[in-house]
Amino acid sequence: MNAKVGVARLSILSNTLLIIMKLVAGIISGSVSIISEAIHSSMDLIAAIIAFFSVRVSDNPPDSRHPYGHGKFENISGVIEGLLILIAAIWIIVEAVRKLAGEKTEFELIWLGALVMFVSAAVNTFVSRKLYKVARETKSIALEADALHLKTDVYTSLGVAVGLILIMLTKIEWLDPVIAIIIALVIINESFSLLKRAFLPLLDTAWPVKEIEDLERVLISMDVNYHDLRTRISGNYRFIDLHIQIPENESVGNAHQYCDLIENELNRIYDNLTVTIHVEPC
Repeated sequence: MNAKVGVARLSILSNTLLIIMKLVAGIISGSVSIISEAIHSSMDLIAAIIAFFSVRVSDNPPDSRHPYGHGKFENISGVIEGLLILIAAIWIIVEAVRKLAGEKTEFELIWLGALVMFVSAAVNTFVSRKLYKVARETKSIALEADALHLKTDVYTSLGVAVGLILIMLTKIEWLDPVIAIIIALVIINESFSLLKRAFLPLLDTAWPVKEIEDLERVLISMDVNYHDLRTRISGNYRFIDLHIQIPENESVGNAHQYCDLIENELNRIYDNLTVTIHVEPC
């Protein structure tokens, strides 16, 4: 079992346990906000399941129907998860506005609800850090999206916990929805950032400018006479197309050997890279 599948499975397990814990605490305390958090966590579970299957599919080798691999399955997963995060944030704002408009919430055993929220935040912090670590190592947009889902759950759990404690201390009930709205706005900002990163590669967008500049420096350091450089990303796979010029009297064997030298050096620097070189006489 590779690291991507393993950490995605951990996310599914942790989300399932947290949903059960929040539902039980919500029913015992009669707190609507805790039950709402359980519903929010169910979105995290859906996202974790999507991420789990997408990383399994994306790691499959190229085949006759997908000659460039299956990397974009991760981008599709990232888009879906980004939309789920956005929906969850909007839903939080709607619920918060209802409370501000005068909808009363009965609070009982507030300390129990706050404790459950703190435990949830701690668990999701641990799992999200694991997801981010593997996502960075494997350049997995699906795991990054799942990590962001859990990160937003940390924010909302802490927000609910702080709100419950403040209500318990001050008896000012409007603090709960105000904190929820602030957290939701932060979540919306992060969801748009994720959607942009996940969606653009579906349009065969080039590498980030800085990475292209680094690539060009590598080619220049190798004295490669190149032009028409093109790049694109598909999940955690990267592609480079370029034209190079060599002396017109060079043999085919020498030209092929020179191309292998370029490809080997680039593959040493970049993981999961496919290089296509067109040779032209100069």
